[in-house]
Amino acid sequence: MDSTTTDNIRRKSENERFMFRCLQLAGYGNNFVAPNPMVGALVVHNGQIIGEGFHQHYGDAHAEPNAINAVENPELLRESTLYVSLEPCSHYGKTPPCADLIIRSGIPKVVVGTVDPNPKVAGRGIEILRKAGISVEVGIIEEHCRELNKRFFTFHQCNRPYIFLKWAQTHDGFLDILRSKPEEPPLQISNRITKLLTHKIRSENQSILVSTNTVLLDNPSLTVRNWGGKNPIRLAIDRKNRIPAHYHLFDGTVRTIIFSESTNYNKTNVEYISMDGETINLNKLLQKIYERNIHSILVEGGSKLLNSFIESDLWDEANVEVSPAKISIGVPAPFINLQPVSRQNINGNEWMSFINPTKKLNV
Repeated sequence: MDSTTTDNIRRKSENERFMFRCLQLAGYGNNFVAPNPMVGALVVHNGQIIGEGFHQHYGDAHAEPNAINAVENPELLRESTLYVSLEPCSHYGKTPPCADLIIRSGIPKVVVGTVDPNPKVAGRGIEILRKAGISVEVGIIEEHCRELNKRFFTFHQCNRPYIFLKWAQTHDGFLDILRSKPEEPPLQISNRITKLLTHKIRSENQSILVSTNTVLLDNPSLTVRNWGGKNPIRLAIDRKNRIPAHYHLFDGTVRTIIFSESTNYNKTNVEYISMDGETINLNKLLQKIYERNIHSILVEGGSKLLNSFIESDLWDEANVEVSPAKISIGVPAPFINLQPVSRQNINGNEWMSFINPTKKLNV
């Protein structure tokens, strides 16, 4: 093996190692940065990390300035390489363009995990850097970089939110006992650990969607509890405005959107969106959500709504929890005709993950 080949292998290995660290840093912003992507950055000098940063909260500084400002000796920037998991932004948003800061810092080389799919960036950040004479390398562990921000990529490349389905069922395929009144308690399927994990999933999605009957029977808060992160935006379908005004959805504590035929209502922190027709058109529903810059939806129920997404092939990922209990009769659970991509036993309950192969983004 000649020296050039050896150097290329070493450089590739080093780039991948540093980029994996960028992704680790980026993940610390999970639950806090949406609708922005999670991004991590490093400043490396002579093979040593001298500055690290990540995007911590929506509206705050991005990963690149956090990493650059963490360098104790700014003179070293002119001899360093910046690693960043997503292309530096090139436009003014909540913060100034990161590409401009990188140029001013004097950093001579930038290694980028993947191009930003946002049309406001989409290669412009890389172009600006190169025009300024900075060497830019793109496409390091790109599949991992895109997977971390799958919601962000789906939103910009498919022009719709990322759709995550979630439910818990008995071993014989039921979501709940048959109930007609909210006074009747629901069947408890999840255990202590899986309840926590369900709230983790809530924190990872920007919104949560439920149907009228689910709200009427459960009066859910649809908030994140016993886990870090922001509460999702609450979305509810209530065509006939049947949800009582004293229910948790209308407590004003969390941004809430109601899809209804009648929209002449004024409630604190509640937006009404007109949806006509005997049945909800999911594509129109998703378009309304997309227009409000909501990147992801966690669909938690009920059974009819979940099945509508499955039958319309409008879902990206699903989590299904199965308890060993059997009740013989009840509310039938939805069904996905696929093998799970992963499954594990959590305190006696089976925890399965599904990925829709028809919606998986290509690198």
